[in-house]
Amino acid sequence: MSWLGFTGIFALFFVTHSIPVRPAVKSRITAQVGSRGFGIGYSILSIGMLSLLIWSAGEAPYVELWPQMTWQRHVVHLGMLAVCVILAFTLARPNPFSFGGSRNDQFDPARPGIVRLTRHPVLLALALWAGLHLLPNGDVAHVILFGVLGGFAIAGRALINRRKRREMGAEAWDSLNRAVAQAPLIQAPASWSGAALRLVAGVVTFVALLALHPIVIGVYAL
Repeated sequence: MSWLGFTGIFALFFVTHSIPVRPAVKSRITAQVGSRGFGIGYSILSIGMLSLLIWSAGEAPYVELWPQMTWQRHVVHLGMLAVCVILAFTLARPNPFSFGGSRNDQFDPARPGIVRLTRHPVLLALALWAGLHLLPNGDVAHVILFGVLGGFAIAGRALINRRKRREMGAEAWDSLNRAVAQAPLIQAPASWSGAALRLVAGVVTFVALLALHPIVIGVYAL
C-alpha cells in the first residue's frame, strides 16, 4: 500500500468517527434506526474502521525508527490488561460527562465509580492503548497511527467537556463536576458481585484479544 492509500484510510477513519459529534447527522440516522440501532451500528463501524486503519499501517511502506525488543511486548501485555479492566468498569455505566454514557439519569455523583478518577475513562483507555502500542511498533506508519490516535484521545477530553458543558448548561455541568470531585477517591462498590463480574469480563476480554490478535490484526501478540 502506498502512503496515499494509508492517508486516505486515515481520513475516512476520522470522517466516520465525527458522526457522534455532529448532532444533525446523528439525529437523522437515529430517527431511521433508533438509539439502540445507532449504537450497535456505530460500534460495528468503529471496530471495522479501526481494524482497517491498523491493517493499512502494516501494509504501508516500512521505515524503521527503532527496533522491537522483548521487554516492550511485556509492557504492552500488562498495560493492555489494565486497559481491558478500565473498559469493563466503564461500558454500559452511567456517565453524563461522556457521549457514551448509559442511563445517565441514574448517575449518582456520590458514587461515581471510575468517573471519580477520570471523567472520560474510554478516552483514557484509548490513550493508553495507543501509547503502549508505540513501544513495539517503531516504524513511521505505526508511529503516525498510534501517535495521532493517542493525541486524539488526549485532546478529545477538552472537546467533549466543552460540548457537554454547553449542552448541560455551565452551572449544571460545574455543579456536577464539583460533586463528583468531592466523592471519596476509593470506595466500596455498590455491588461486589457486579464488580467481580466486570473484573472477570475485563480479564476474559484481554485473553480474547490475545487470541484474536493474529486473526484480526495479522500479528501474534505473544
